[in-house]
Amino acid sequence: MLTLLAKNWWVVVLRGVFAILFGLLAVFYPGLALQSFIFLFAVYAVADGLGAVWTAIQNRTQKQWWIHLLEGFVSIIAGIGALLFPGLTTLTVLFLIAGWAIMTGFFEIVAAIQLRKEIEGEFWLGLGGLASILFGVLLIVFPGGGILTLLTIVAVYAILFGITLIMLGWKLRIHAS
Repeated sequence: MLTLLAKNWWVVVLRGVFAILFGLLAVFYPGLALQSFIFLFAVYAVADGLGAVWTAIQNRTQKQWWIHLLEGFVSIIAGIGALLFPGLTTLTVLFLIAGWAIMTGFFEIVAAIQLRKEIEGEFWLGLGGLASILFGVLLIVFPGGGILTLLTIVAVYAILFGITLIMLGWKLRIHAS
């Protein structure tokens, strides 16, 4: 697992940068139309998914490479779903994002558990996975908060998750050679 992630540490960092940029856009432009928000989420989810799939495919001879592949496919499917059906109701979009967050969070925790056997600092990936799951559960438990509240929650989540990925990526960079 360490070789899998360390070889492409820069992809982990890039995923973190995309997450932070997505979060900042959502914070500074909250008045954008719902479709713009859905489009931003879709592009982010697809880009994040492609990064995870790229990492998995590049390292398919390593143990547990399929975890990143599944995580990537979940993100890509969620992003494509949002692109194909932008007219979905707010509640449907909320549940789509919640399901995506819970599923990717699960795969991130599984990956962190596997990574624990190889390096210190796997905590960052596990923490990101836990944040993803908690975010998804909060969306399901409190669906009536409205899309602007969702936008703020998504922005904070994306920024925090991006930071965790960047921290993990810098840790992995040490093991890249």
